[in-house]
Amino acid sequence: MLQSGDIAPPFSLPDADMEIFDLTSVAGKHHVVLYFYPRDRTPGCTLQAADFSDHEDDFARHGCIVVGVSPDDCLTHAEFRDEEGLSIRLLSDADKEVCQLYGVWQQKEVDGVKKMGVRRSTFIIDKHGTIRHAFYDVAPRGHAAAVFDLVKKLESDNAE
Repeated sequence: MLQSGDIAPPFSLPDADMEIFDLTSVAGKHHVVLYFYPRDRTPGCTLQAADFSDHEDDFARHGCIVVGVSPDDCLTHAEFRDEEGLSIRLLSDADKEVCQLYGVWQQKEVDGVKKMGVRRSTFIIDKHGTIRHAFYDVAPRGHAAAVFDLVKKLESDNAE
């Protein structure tokens, strides 16, 4: 599992509009909140995406981009974004390569059945590509606000 202080693995993934987001292209310019979620349209995933979208301008004022990643395809992301009025970028990791790279594609047990799935996780990556915070098994409610507080502190730490 990735931890604070690790270098964030570089990746490129398509978003809901099939435009490529490349993590290395934002290096030196923006902090990144990279969060992984299991599936579009589930209650927890919808709550989390809506919270991040509602605060996207706040994150941007602190030099931060928020992107969500799930194994859903681009079309599903576009429908989810449009139905819920989401503004953050949703990236498609249909091959689960980035989920594996970040260690969030894991065996889970649901109702006694073991299967592979995304472990809801969030990484705060600074402008230099270093993971400053790594959260696993995230509870969606209130998570965006807690992450925002850490991003604000990150920006003030950089100002010193």
